[in-house]
Amino acid sequence: MHAKAMDGADRARALEVFTAVVDLGSFSAAGRALDLTPSAVSRTIDRIETRLGVRLLLRSTRALTLTAEGRSYLQAARRILADLNDAEQQIADQGAPRGRLRVSAAQSHGRLCVVPLLGEFVRLYPHILVDIALTDALVDVAGGEADVAIRFGPLADSGLMARKLGETGRVIVASPDYLARSGTPHVPEDLHHHNCLNFNFRRVEPIWPFRRDGQDFSLKVEGTIEANNGETLGELAAQGVGITRVGSFSVVGEIENGRLVPLLEAYNPGDIEHIHAVFVGGGNIPARVRVFVDFLVDNLR
Repeated sequence: MHAKAMDGADRARALEVFTAVVDLGSFSAAGRALDLTPSAVSRTIDRIETRLGVRLLLRSTRALTLTAEGRSYLQAARRILADLNDAEQQIADQGAPRGRLRVSAAQSHGRLCVVPLLGEFVRLYPHILVDIALTDALVDVAGGEADVAIRFGPLADSGLMARKLGETGRVIVASPDYLARSGTPHVPEDLHHHNCLNFNFRRVEPIWPFRRDGQDFSLKVEGTIEANNGETLGELAAQGVGITRVGSFSVVGEIENGRLVPLLEAYNPGDIEHIHAVFVGGGNIPARVRVFVDFLVDNLR
């Protein structure tokens, strides 16, 4: 019985060592973080690979690269360690929400809509450490890269749970100064004579949708600047650089204070993006995840 217990403890430690090597990029860095020598880290990885009969890491003098088996093992390791941590925390604190909560949100929406709520959330739940990352890149929630991710648009098929937080439309805007200098477009085709600021995502073409007399159509537009988030495009438009089409949430303040003016609303197709919080579901959702998602639902809708 004692041998089995030690074997379980050794495996948990091995998972911790493996994830540290991947996250920190080297045996020496993982050793420093875990108070182990690089040789002890290397022996631990060797034992895992010997037990499994596969290579998990390809070593070179410059970098460590995960094999396909290594990626699968990493996903499982992160989930197992998270479950162990959750179990210990729930027992230690009788199930009260606590621990590190890793949140991923888009840059503009996160800064404008999510970050302003965090002060109230941690006041309500002082034992939760919120670790938020603002990025427009999609993180792997199922793989353990975040506990909660806030996503826009259609959701891909996955085993993740999703709670709707709200929705946002899109609006075309420009500053009063720009319109005074360059004229106001009255129909969509007028945009061919304007500097139209666009997103630089590979999946997004510089095409803006419109609706006229119940018929949808699109126009290709051109401009001098592209950016990866609506807040930047809205600020450029407010500075008089050009016209842009962004999510309404990112420019609502500028519209209210008159820095930006909505344009061509009679031709707005009414396209809506749904906003969801996604997280790993199942019967043992950590309390910190559950209360955070509930908090977002109550405060963002």
